[in-house]
Amino acid sequence: MKDFTYEVDADGVAIITWDVPGKSMNVMSLEGLAELESCIDKVLADDAVKGAVLTSGKKDFAGGMDLNIIAKMKESAGDNPAKGLFDGVMAMHALLRKIERAGMDPKTNKGGKPIVAALPGTALGIGLEIPLACHRIFAADNPKAKIGLPEIMVGIFPGAGGTTRLSRKLGAMAAAPLLLEGKLNAPKGAKNMGVIDEVVAPDDLLTTARDWVLNAKDADIVKPWDQKGYKFPGGAPYHPAGFMTFVGASAMINGKTKGVYPAAKALLSAVYEGALVPFDTATTIEARWFTNVLMNPSSSAMIRSLFINKEALEKGANRPKVDDQTVRKVGVLGAGMMGAGITLVSAMAGIEVVLIDQAQEAADRGKAYTETYMDKGIKRGKATAEKKEQVLNLITATTDYAALEGCDLIIEAVFEDPAIKAEVTAKVEAVTGDDCIFATNTSTLPITELAKASKRPEQYIGIHFFSPVEKMMLVEIIKGKETGDVAVAKALDYVRQIRKTPIVVNDARFFYANRCIIPYLNEGIRMVAEGIAAPLIENAAKLVGMPLGPLQLTDETSIDLGVKIAKATKQAMGDAYDDGADEVIFKLFDEERLGRKSSAGFYSYDERGKRTGLWGGLAENWPLTKDQPELTEVQHRLLFSQVLEAVRALEEGVLEDIREGDVGAILGWGFAPWSGGPFSWLDIIGAARAVQICDDLTARHGARFTAPALLREMADNGESFYDRFGPEAEAAA
Repeated sequence: MKDFTYEVDADGVAIITWDVPGKSMNVMSLEGLAELESCIDKVLADDAVKGAVLTSGKKDFAGGMDLNIIAKMKESAGDNPAKGLFDGVMAMHALLRKIERAGMDPKTNKGGKPIVAALPGTALGIGLEIPLACHRIFAADNPKAKIGLPEIMVGIFPGAGGTTRLSRKLGAMAAAPLLLEGKLNAPKGAKNMGVIDEVVAPDDLLTTARDWVLNAKDADIVKPWDQKGYKFPGGAPYHPAGFMTFVGASAMINGKTKGVYPAAKALLSAVYEGALVPFDTATTIEARWFTNVLMNPSSSAMIRSLFINKEALEKGANRPKVDDQTVRKVGVLGAGMMGAGITLVSAMAGIEVVLIDQAQEAADRGKAYTETYMDKGIKRGKATAEKKEQVLNLITATTDYAALEGCDLIIEAVFEDPAIKAEVTAKVEAVTGDDCIFATNTSTLPITELAKASKRPEQYIGIHFFSPVEKMMLVEIIKGKETGDVAVAKALDYVRQIRKTPIVVNDARFFYANRCIIPYLNEGIRMVAEGIAAPLIENAAKLVGMPLGPLQLTDETSIDLGVKIAKATKQAMGDAYDDGADEVIFKLFDEERLGRKSSAGFYSYDERGKRTGLWGGLAENWPLTKDQPELTEVQHRLLFSQVLEAVRALEEGVLEDIREGDVGAILGWGFAPWSGGPFSWLDIIGAARAVQICDDLTARHGARFTAPALLREMADNGESFYDRFGPEAEAAA
């Protein structure tokens, strides 16, 4: 079966229908490109064909290029990968240019055949780049459809002509949100921005498109950039207005990316350089910059982690082979911030929820969180009053544990106190059935120990949400020593229902995410105690791709929580406990500087709670050393404090899949997304270089930077993590 079918109607209009077999959404493959070109060649060669309509046999038009292919383009490009990539990209450009010129005379711009795109729904990536090469774009009035170019979100940019065409169609300023931010729009929004040409009733889509083809004149199908006298909208780079646009865009990109995301800079370079030359030269420049990005290990790492690995985990790559465990009714214990958020995302997914708290007022307040969220959605046009009513009707807020009868999943989100958790576990098991799975939302307490309060430890599991629940995409599922496959499957199926990304880890102190993030926070705080300038610490983190510096992140999570964790960890670890950060954090705690929630912490805040800068008292309490360290040394300390814990987690069996380690790091605490995650980053720099840095840090700063035996072994053997532990290696084992 083919991806594209070709039919000619009685009026001589060819209908080219994109309908990839076995897929819910069309994605472009190399075979698909060849089929599309064959269809276009038929249109241009057949005198009886007056033009063509390119549409979809599915409810949507296309989701873009198959990123699995892009991820492998470099390795399949032969001995000269840059040339192989460039030639492949230029072949795509040639096809789209063939559509655009449509057989017209190069001198007179006459004699071409109109080719239009009819989009029934979502059109993303190359699913929009192809329509941009067509002579008119019609879209069905489908408010659920999304139209745009989201490539920048996975470390590349629109490289099949989308960058050149959209910037020449709209101008650099108007195209910036679409190209540099990956902004998606519903059809009417896309029309208002000038991306597409017409929005029509779904039933009229093909008829309207066909009629336009039959009535189009020569002048209707010539793109502005192929006409004499074309001027770049908003001004070319050396036009006074255009000059300011590009200067501003360059400053904006560097401000947002801190120079660590190569795709954004390459995209702007392609637009800037392309605006100075004729269209065909501009697309060649775009192809060169696109090849440059594909050759950068950051892009392949981002694609692998943020698309391929993430999608695999969401589809159940590590799900036990047991029957479907779709959740019908969930009980949520504790109506605080976490419980309210869990209730919200569950009800939004259509799951019946029983929300329990000690006081009815607290339970009602937890339910009201969903009501407030829905009201905000209605104001923004993202929800309706009917949807709000449906969601709220799914939530029962009560103090009565008997209401949990019939629940097949319980999620406990009460205080981090083993005695309280044991008490509610007993109350729940007194009213729920034998097949009910019990999950605790703890972020620090060992699951195996908590499961001792359960009559069914094989059905006891950890489901660790990140705050705020409705915004954070990662959910960490923790297996206790006796947790069974059904409990794991139930947790995974539930996370799929609420449309989040799961990772599954084994029980250990702080599990995986907190195990890695706490050393990052502590390393930043330790540097303050050493007299290293706080701005250097914070900016070093941001310049290496961390969304927040360790001091700001400590303020956000609260300093009193840090003190609580430090005390508990010290009690548990005894002499093995590292107290390097305690002096600073305990002093701030004693001075009631608890972070953002008290409007005082490592940062100062105004009366509205807005950060006004780092607290001046830091330098007074911990005077700056005369010789400040190099930026790279600070960055290495901050990065290796995290990645070494990730390696140890793999070494100890806490992590069973490095894909979960990379995806979890990016989604859980924002570990330098440009790197693809800690294991991808170690593969980029190489195990040998990583060990060399570890040895230097150990000599300078102590044993916490000692290279794990696994990393040293890999350095000695010249191995990489994905070659040794990746899914292909596992499959071959």
